[in-house]
Amino acid sequence: MLTEKKTKVGVIGMGYVGLPVALGFASKYKVYGYDINEAKIKMLQDNKDPSEEIETEEFDGKDIIFSTDISDLKDCKVYIVAVPTPVDKYKVPNLSALEMASKEVGGIISKGDYIIYESTVYPGCTEEICVPLLEKASGLAMGMDFKVGYSPERINPGDKEHTLTKITKVVSGCDEEALDYIAELYGSIIHAGIHRAASIKVAEAAKIIENTQRDVNIALMNELAIIFDKLDINTSDVLAAAGTKWNFLKFYPGLVGGHCIGVDPYYLTHKAQQVGYEPVVILSGRKINDNVPQFIVKKIIRTLMQKGINPAKCRALVKGITFKENVTDIRNSKVIDLIKELEDFAIEVDATDPYAVAEEVSAHYGVTLVDKPEHKYNIMIVAVAHNQYKDETIKDWQEYIVDDAIIFDVKGLYDSTSLSSDLTYLTL
Repeated sequence: MLTEKKTKVGVIGMGYVGLPVALGFASKYKVYGYDINEAKIKMLQDNKDPSEEIETEEFDGKDIIFSTDISDLKDCKVYIVAVPTPVDKYKVPNLSALEMASKEVGGIISKGDYIIYESTVYPGCTEEICVPLLEKASGLAMGMDFKVGYSPERINPGDKEHTLTKITKVVSGCDEEALDYIAELYGSIIHAGIHRAASIKVAEAAKIIENTQRDVNIALMNELAIIFDKLDINTSDVLAAAGTKWNFLKFYPGLVGGHCIGVDPYYLTHKAQQVGYEPVVILSGRKINDNVPQFIVKKIIRTLMQKGINPAKCRALVKGITFKENVTDIRNSKVIDLIKELEDFAIEVDATDPYAVAEEVSAHYGVTLVDKPEHKYNIMIVAVAHNQYKDETIKDWQEYIVDDAIIFDVKGLYDSTSLSSDLTYLTL
């Protein structure tokens, strides 16, 4: 069914999902990578990944053209949509990018084409929202004139081991013929194998619960950390002891942000509410995880008060601002909430990060990053477990923290017994 160099593949959205997908297919097919961001496309044309996830040499030998003109994709046989699906400030799914992409693709597709969605959505979204837009824009009928499928992305930013071709790919189609074609297409580049989902809705639901499950499990750890704090018990010690049981699941407390775990559960709860069910466990987990920044700051303030120190006379250094370690992505970073909470107590805050782009942080959050610590700080929060921070010791901090500073180690990177006795070490 597939003729490699004659089959043209268009990928819409050149972000952390779309780019590796486009490059993966470009090793066998003619690929067109489309994005509305002109600066991003210019960098990609120079073989540079704006997110710094993909090395320059990975562009070598790939048959790919990057463009901001959707009409360049009009001769493609396959269209893969990989645009962002965030939530708004009210935690309601924001489908504007997905809807726009569907309209644009609908405007250029022809009979016999295949449209595959990889963007994370709620069960039913592809068929209820995207397909009608494709049909209206194209004047064609799904099933009769073109086929649709859904294959959820499983890209993990910063993970150099579980890359596109090494992860089992879930695929689905609007009918058996579409499923066969899509399975063969992905199977031609995926080494780890293909899982054929029973329906598009099943594939959509599978993606949602992957991150929802992780969110709920981390929420349990965060709630335990709050309880153990009140009991004056070290959470890490408890987890180390419990982890010796063969079937204990090893999750850890922490900040839960980003564009997956901190967002995807709201897509499922949105759909659940639409069909008349009010989720309890999922929303409770979201509430707990969203409140972790507030818990951290309250613990710091309580410690300052016990020391007789006025928070309003303190400076804090926050190390790390991306949503997870060793990535440049700042979307939905809970470190921002942490900074805002500190500032609510009139604490002056500096933030630094070896990965984040200062201009993006300023534009999105109004936070100015410093290249290096500029003051003596009463509080230092290591918020993200970047590799650079893991290698640091007390000697690396001495020049910019006061002798009796509070160190809040969010991810538990350091051995507190090795720190100076004058320092106060806190963690979740």
